[in-house]
This record gives sequence, C-alpha cells and structure tokens, in this order.
Amino acid sequence: MERTILVYEKDRDVVKFLKSFFEERKHYSVHYVKKGKHTLGKEILVKKPDALIVSSPDGLAELQPSEIPCPIIAIISKDETKGIHSAIKSDVECYLIGPFYKEELDQKLKTLIDKSSLIESLYRDRKDLEALLELTSLASSTLNPKEVLYLIVKKISEILKVTRCSMISINAEDQRYAQVLSTFEDPSITNIRLDLEKYPEIRNALSSRKPVIIKDAQKDPLMKEVKEVITPLGIRSILVIPIFFREEIIGTMLLRTSRANHAFTKREIRLCVALANASSHALYNAFLFQKLYRENAKLEKLAITDYLTGIYNIRYFYSRLEEEFSRAERYQMPLSCIMLDIDHFKKINDSYGHRIGDFILREFAQIVKRYTRKSDLLARYGGEEFILLLPQTSLKGALIEARRLQKVVREIRFRQLREGQGITVSFGISCFPDKGVKNSDDLINFADNALYKAKEKGRDLIISHASL
Repeated sequence: MERTILVYEKDRDVVKFLKSFFEERKHYSVHYVKKGKHTLGKEILVKKPDALIVSSPDGLAELQPSEIPCPIIAIISKDETKGIHSAIKSDVECYLIGPFYKEELDQKLKTLIDKSSLIESLYRDRKDLEALLELTSLASSTLNPKEVLYLIVKKISEILKVTRCSMISINAEDQRYAQVLSTFEDPSITNIRLDLEKYPEIRNALSSRKPVIIKDAQKDPLMKEVKEVITPLGIRSILVIPIFFREEIIGTMLLRTSRANHAFTKREIRLCVALANASSHALYNAFLFQKLYRENAKLEKLAITDYLTGIYNIRYFYSRLEEEFSRAERYQMPLSCIMLDIDHFKKINDSYGHRIGDFILREFAQIVKRYTRKSDLLARYGGEEFILLLPQTSLKGALIEARRLQKVVREIRFRQLREGQGITVSFGISCFPDKGVKNSDDLINFADNALYKAKEKGRDLIISHASL
C-alpha cells in the first residue's frame, strides 16, 4: 500500500538526503512543500499524508504541531540542542539528528505509520464497540420483538451505508419461502413474502450455516441464475448472516444486506455479524474490551520506547525527569544524571556497516539496562548517546555506578566485532543539589558538559561536573 509523505525542509543537504532515500523506496508518494506554512496547510488538507517530515527548530516554529492530523518527524540538521528542545516542546512523535542514516529514517517512518494505523484501528474498534453497546442498550429498552429487529437493521444501515438491510424469517418446515420481518427503509414494512428460488445466497446461508459474502453479484457464480433480475437493481455486494444461539439458528432468521458501490470490508462483515447477534453474543463484547485493552497497552509501550534499542525514548525521559526533579527539590533528596557516549562509534559503522552498528547499540543498551537498578531510568538520548537518571543518588553513588558500568562495558565481547575488539564509553555526571543546578535543564546540560570534557581528554573517562 502506497503511503503519502509531505516534506517541509529548506536545507539543501537534507533535501538531497531525503530525495535519495525516497528514490529507493517506491512504496512512498513524496511531496516537497517549498512556499511556507499556508501552502503546507493546503497540502495537508488535499494530500492527507501518512507522515510529515519537517525541520527543527525552524520548520516547527511555523506550525502548530497539535493541529497536524498526521505523525511528525522532526529533522535536526544544525543546532542540535535547540532542535531537540523544539521537538520535545512541540511534542512531535520522533526526531532525527544529523548525520542522517537511511536505516534510521526507514525504521522511524515504519514505526510511526504502524502506530498511526494502530490508532485508526483502535478508533474503529471503539466506534464498533460503542455501536454494540448502544444497540444492546436500545434493545433492552423494549420487550417488542419487532422493535428490537428494527433497531438492529436501522443501526447496521447507519453504520455501513447499505442499500438494503432486512431481517428475514425462514419457516423451518417450509424453506421455500421466507418473510421479511423488518427492513430499515420503513419500520411499518413487515411480513413481506419472499420466494427463495430467487435468493440463492439465502439458500446457501441456510444450508452451510455460515455467512455468505458476495463481493460482486455480477460475477459470482452463485448469483448466475438471478443475474438478469439483480442487474437493473444495481446491487453489487451482498452479505447474508445466519443468527445463531447455542448452535441453533434463532427462529431461522437471517440478516441480508446489500450495497451498490463497493464490497463489504472484513471489518464491516465482522461488525455486521456482531450486531446481528448482539442479543446472544455478550462474549463478543468482552472480546472487544480485551482487545482494546491489549492494543492500548501496546500503544502506550510504543509511545515511550525507542524503536531500535528497546529502552525508553527521550520524550518519556523528559517527562519523568520533571517529576523526579520536583520530588528531589521538594524533599531535598539527591538526584544524579549520567550521560554515556560510545567512543569512536562512527568507526564501527564505517568498518562493519550500519546494520552491525544497530546490533551493537541494541545489545549495549540491553546490557546497560541489565546492570542498572530498577529505580534508575535509562533512555536513548540520540545516536550512540544514552542518558541515565538516578533518583535518591548522590554524586558519590553516581560515580560508583559509572565505574561499575565502565568495567562491565570494557569486559563485553560483542559477537559482531572482530576477536579482541571491544568498545569503551565516556561518562559525564551531574548531581542535584548543586549551587549551579537550578532546574532539570541544568542537570542535563551539566552532565552533557562533563561528557564533552571526558571525550576531549581522551575518552573512556568518567568526569563529573563538580570536578570542572
């Protein structure tokens, strides 16, 4: 399925990278917007993109991300700090920091589109569940069977936009004829007699005891004998559903719907079955609730997890950072931050390729996670850089933790690397309380500065901001 992508980016090098990326992936339809936010707004309305790629902070500053009806990837090519802060502040789904790699953009696009599809699926499931609950509630408000039957066909016709929708009763002793008990066109229409010789789809549903789905009545062999009759009516797709209760057809009733424009989708068929059997399928409601709960949990996990490493992403880290810093300030408890950066990681990518580099990042993240406390918060900051928040931990405790991780990393033998080749990590540490740390941003910036010094002084070092 082709996906539509809008690009709002003015940097020539970035545009060149994106064009090269999308030329290799023909399943994307890409449109580049050049004339500003008003043109972009029109393009979003017309193209209805699956994702928007926009520069940060410049491009994001011209938008209202909360009003953009599709996922956003922020491209940070120049000022990394401002770009990240702008992306976090705008609450965009994810961002990309230069240097840019096609594999990373590919994964992020796939993750965002999958997530968007999941949200749409959840929305449809919620609407379906609401329809089921509404129908059940309405049906229980009356003891009149005809009213119940009419409510069913009326609700289905509202949801599925069908040409016809009827509830049909079959006499168990004489299955040549049937009676229309209710039709959505008019609640007063009832007891219309049908000659089943003219309805092969109904006969098939009765004999097979299964739903009969006719995608194209003009081509389906089952409808060949009545093709001349249905052609003038413009009927294309037909659905017949036997209504069961404890393995028996209730009063030999069937739901028959038809439409002229397009075939029924799998979701519509599933919903139709559920609505037709609403009174006897309470378990189906429970199934939808469970499915909704599971997919919500999956969605929540997607929202806070880094796609590559499986640890927390930076957005979730920042949200937790605010909570932990407020708690530390209120109760005057220590709070430490460690920034970790894999030394010379570019050489690994250059020597082994980005795929192996991704394996190293993933394995490294999981090892660090394994050797940190449950109360600590580990996230991927960007590229090969990671960040660790240690609640109720003083500078002394953070130094001990960093030395322990440094020793663990030095001893790791990555199976993807050549014999005898390992990796080292540089550490930058900051801690609250500290006279310079006024807010959570200071805690991050000081750790970042200390990390920079560690790399500047030769790497594979642990430096705290307090020692600078």
